[in-house]
Amino acid sequence: MNRNIRQTFFPLLTAFIWGTAFAAQSMVTEHLGPLTFNAVRNVVAALALLVLDLAAAKMIKGRRNMFQLTKAEWKRLLIGGSLCGLMLILASTMQQIGIADTSAGKTGFITAMYIVIVPLFGLFQGKRPTALLWISVAVAAGGLYFLCVTESFTVAPSDLIVLLCAVLYAGHILVVDRFSGELDGIQMSCIQFFTAMVLAVAGAFAMETPSVQALSLCVWPILYCGLLSSGVGYTLQILAQKDANPTVVSILLSMESVFAVIGGAVVLHERMGGREILGCVLMMIAVILAQLPASSKEKVVKAEE
Repeated sequence: MNRNIRQTFFPLLTAFIWGTAFAAQSMVTEHLGPLTFNAVRNVVAALALLVLDLAAAKMIKGRRNMFQLTKAEWKRLLIGGSLCGLMLILASTMQQIGIADTSAGKTGFITAMYIVIVPLFGLFQGKRPTALLWISVAVAAGGLYFLCVTESFTVAPSDLIVLLCAVLYAGHILVVDRFSGELDGIQMSCIQFFTAMVLAVAGAFAMETPSVQALSLCVWPILYCGLLSSGVGYTLQILAQKDANPTVVSILLSMESVFAVIGGAVVLHERMGGREILGCVLMMIAVILAQLPASSKEKVVKAEE
């Protein structure tokens, strides 16, 4: 697949999957605790990616599955995948804790502030976004505010927990950026989910009371979130970030808020007001602006060739 298409289409598809998964996630809150839900969805995602890795090795000539890697390759895969899984489970758990005492809209807005945190963290890695990219980040932040926050904005202790979640999600994006160029995306994602699964299972049995009956009531939402939101979504994120600007990818991923609002209007017949429409428009402008530096750079490369 063309590199530019992969780096644009994959994160937008991921944002669509994540945005439409909000309804499925909300359905389980009455029956499952956050750690129990994260545990079972990661079990589904990990097993699905393991099967995919084994199948891909048989179907694609020259491709090895993770059990055929050398000791050094396994070590590198475990380091990258485990760090991703650790950041992922910490971020998702902080989000679930914070959302209990604040509005969903404010939680979505604060969580999506990883679009600002990612380029700030990138400065410490020597990655300086262009002025136009900073503008696109600011426009996206404004769009998310109008999209998600409908009440007066005040800061509560729970909001600080969600802000920590945003920091952790930014860390997850940067860890993926660090390892995605040298590791197989499917294998890295598989280890990520196995790590998140182990940590979530341990936490669920220590802090919650999982039950088979509760799980049986949430089979379809769990499968949707496990296979699509986790298995497909986060794997596409890893594949998209290979050789990509993490700030641009983070802006594209934040489009999940737009898809969530549109999905609510289409599926749940929720009404979109002027603020939501303005937020969607600003997000679309931000996405277009974020693509301009890459397009200009590509033209320069082609001209030199």
